[in-house]
Amino acid sequence: MQLRHLHYFVTLAEERHFRRAAELCHVTQSTLSAAVRQLEEEVGAPLIERDKRFREVTAEGRALLVWARRILAEQRSLHQELDLLRQGLAGDLRLGVVPAALPTIALLTTPFNHRHAGVRLRVLSRSSKEIQRALDDFALDAGVTYLDNEPLHGVREIPLYEERYILLTPAEGPFADHDGVTWAEAATAPLCLLTPDMQNRRIIDGIFGAVGQTPRVLVETNSVMTLCSHIRTGAWSSVFPHNFLWVFGTPPGMRALPLVEPVQKHVVGLVVSDRAPVSPLIRALEAVALEADITGQLAPLVRQGAV
Repeated sequence: MQLRHLHYFVTLAEERHFRRAAELCHVTQSTLSAAVRQLEEEVGAPLIERDKRFREVTAEGRALLVWARRILAEQRSLHQELDLLRQGLAGDLRLGVVPAALPTIALLTTPFNHRHAGVRLRVLSRSSKEIQRALDDFALDAGVTYLDNEPLHGVREIPLYEERYILLTPAEGPFADHDGVTWAEAATAPLCLLTPDMQNRRIIDGIFGAVGQTPRVLVETNSVMTLCSHIRTGAWSSVFPHNFLWVFGTPPGMRALPLVEPVQKHVVGLVVSDRAPVSPLIRALEAVALEADITGQLAPLVRQGAV
């Protein structure tokens, strides 16, 4: 059983398409198909269901997939250790980030790049549940997600900052004379929010529910940019984490008002799989996370009275 054949099979299972998988593996489609057939001969069972196209991974294929991902992850860690001895840290680091943390993820990735310029970073927007699954499946090296709202398992955690909440709302709207807005008041505004599959939205819905309110949500999206697009028109309000102000600021014609009664905070942090040995890339990322002081860099937003 050759490592490259496992790589081909994992890529095919993820892409669910022979041509795309072959292109990503930089081989011909016939080479990839032959490798999968050889794996099937070694396993003694079909690994995928197919007619002329990919249909599904079989039960035997799913079992192999778990071990193949683990084996390939260990191979990557070995290469990283060898690169570290020869030329310094190198390789690819795959980081999944919940949308609410994306505006300030550069406060972690930029110092990491300054210290380890030979590492290529791949930053992917993922829900908290997707991050957990991808860490379990070796599809991500690390994640940035909520630490204290929904249970995590099998991970090590490093807190990065406390997320607070603001209402971005038209400056000439019903809250023009307010210094803060209660959650009950915010529920009456025409809101644009993230979709319910995002943990940030589940947190927001939970707070509204705790004060006995159902928010007036007229637009839902899984895209941070779509949220910002609606806010820029001045016709909508939205509940944002305060770290959004760090990168976007307060749009013209809008106000950023702290949400109170209750004041809520949730911890956002780095999570990595709790496995040994720890790869050099993960050790390096954890070291940077411990020194990043993202809380301190976001503190001016608090002092300015935004939250």
